[in-house]
Amino acid sequence: MSSAKQTVKEILDELPTLLAVAVVETETGMALASHSNIADFDIDTAAAYNTEVVKQKLKAISALKLNQTIQDILLTLTDQLHVIKLSAKGDKFIYLAVNARDTNLAVARQILKSHTAVLN
Repeated sequence: MSSAKQTVKEILDELPTLLAVAVVETETGMALASHSNIADFDIDTAAAYNTEVVKQKLKAISALKLNQTIQDILLTLTDQLHVIKLSAKGDKFIYLAVNARDTNLAVARQILKSHTAVLN
């Protein structure tokens, strides 16, 4: 099993009520592995659009000449939380969508942190 597929499986095991999860290549926006618990949640399309969020934030950091790296990006929707967590090299990220009322954000962030640490 590939590293990306294994990562998705392990996150699903730890957060079985998640809405969707994907391991995404930052450069292309291609989901290397993904899973959705909702039939009409197109995780591959969401991954591609969220790649643009990551790229734009990286451009903003560069334009502002900040000596910073992105730890994660949190998008708070009406009843969902979407978290983007970059790998150490920044060449991949994990995109996670969860129900806001069913998920402890701190726990979700910790799970993503542990899984991005091993992405290669």
